[in-house]
Amino acid sequence: MSSIDLNADLGEGVRTADLDPHALDEALLDVVTSANVACGGHAGDDPTMSRVCIDARARGVSVGAQVSYVDRAGFGRVRLRVAADVLTGQLLDQIGALRAHARAAGTDVHYLKPHGALYNAAVEDPALADAVVDAVVRDGERTGAALPVLTLPGGALAARAAARGLRVVAEAFADRAYTTAGRLVPRDVPGAVVRDPDVVVDRVLDIVARGRVRTHDGADLALAAESVCLHSDTDGALGLARAVAAALVAEGFSLVPAVRP
Repeated sequence: MSSIDLNADLGEGVRTADLDPHALDEALLDVVTSANVACGGHAGDDPTMSRVCIDARARGVSVGAQVSYVDRAGFGRVRLRVAADVLTGQLLDQIGALRAHARAAGTDVHYLKPHGALYNAAVEDPALADAVVDAVVRDGERTGAALPVLTLPGGALAARAAARGLRVVAEAFADRAYTTAGRLVPRDVPGAVVRDPDVVVDRVLDIVARGRVRTHDGADLALAAESVCLHSDTDGALGLARAVAAALVAEGFSLVPAVRP
């Protein structure tokens, strides 16, 4: 693979020690090639969605819908019991909200990525995966083209999306630890979030250049990915993103969106 996509969660209102949310989003958009834009479920509002879409278009960054359980209090990181048809409707509303701002900015929504608890639940639970896929399919029926789905390879969402004829973009995580089953280690487990820049860079190079990642318990796991996620709310997120991008370019990789805008 001579190219790779770098994606980040944006429009979430994240503040760092030296950057306000707007400045952090803008700085990350200068590094990443795809923007997972919070569209009202766990975070995000109309002014923020509009701003991120405008800034993404100006930089040639692909816009994706970062859909979530409707859970602003829990930042979408708590698994909720929601009827499948209700969840599908909520996701459709979120996609539609972001698309309106994207089109007003002269671009569009180009892919979908679940956020937080919904992301992990859809990887494990075929019924939840179906609810997410139903939202993508129904959105495609009203727009004429179904969105690609960004998710962990080998999970229920990847399988269900592929079975419905959707493009699946395999995603890896720069700053999250993996289990031997290829899942993300829960955030409440020590070491689940990787913050050391040298370790993060080495992990990404292993994933992108060598198709493997070291798991939480020290094993090597085969892992192929088209896109690498850099969380915007990890401590030192901007520095980590810049270090990863620089290392990939130094290794001869081109940074391009997995789904071209």
